[in-house]
Amino acid sequence: MEWYRIRKAPLVLGHEIAGDIVETGEGVYQYTIGDRVFVSHHIPCNTCHYCQRGYHTACETLHTTNYDPGGFAEYIRVPRLNVDRGIFLLPDEMSYEEGVFIEPLACVVRGQRVADLQPGQSVLILGSGISGLLHLLMARSLGAGRVIATDISNYRLHMAKEFGAEAVIHAAENIPERVRQINNGRLADLVIVCAGAPAAFSQALKSVERGGTILCFATTEPGVDLSVPINEFWRNEITLMPSYGNSPLDATIAIELIRTGRVPVQKMVTHRLPLEKTEEGFRLVAEGGESLKVIIKPHT
Repeated sequence: MEWYRIRKAPLVLGHEIAGDIVETGEGVYQYTIGDRVFVSHHIPCNTCHYCQRGYHTACETLHTTNYDPGGFAEYIRVPRLNVDRGIFLLPDEMSYEEGVFIEPLACVVRGQRVADLQPGQSVLILGSGISGLLHLLMARSLGAGRVIATDISNYRLHMAKEFGAEAVIHAAENIPERVRQINNGRLADLVIVCAGAPAAFSQALKSVERGGTILCFATTEPGVDLSVPINEFWRNEITLMPSYGNSPLDATIAIELIRTGRVPVQKMVTHRLPLEKTEEGFRLVAEGGESLKVIIKPHT
């Protein structure tokens, strides 16, 4: 999502965080100095038309809230509204490293919740980066049947296999054909797009089974249109839907999934760097080599 960062520059990035409360403002009574917390950067109002209908991530408040300056900093300031509904205490048994997965896992929780994944359904995940692997673990936790993952990186395909994918496919192959070979002649009941390349969305349209769902978890650059075979989707009752962000409920669920070990996120951490090496962390991720989750530790 380079387009997203560039349009907001200059800024301090970072929103997948965990840390300690070192100071509280006037009127803050529910939290104390020393509390270990995860803090949501975007939070809903809970009272608008969209929130009341369950579409918390369409809320204008959620789209405009944030903390200051950003997660890649030694300290951040949390606005009053975020304090009211965006702070979550870390369970005693949860490490800070596990805590930084709460936000991305919460987004995955919301995605699979709105897609209504059912036990036994086959799942195809296009893209095996952090989001794809979290979807893989989440789907397995919910009792999915056959889970298949794709990627252009052999390293990520290997990691998808390590994290429990029944089969992996290189993205350059004929994905629909390979899915049929693996899935007893059928396409996937749920296809989750976790890569922003237009080719991944095109593969998704051709890889979903009749009565199935395509979940657009990733997005393309602005201005990219997707040509959907409406007649075919109409005849076969195929659902095409996006998922963006998460709500406080999703964060609460994510915390419990991590706490209980149902989604073992700790195994995804491949690099730990101090704040002054943040640029190196971005390089590791951007190069797409042998890295998954790169964690920045500002006080080391």
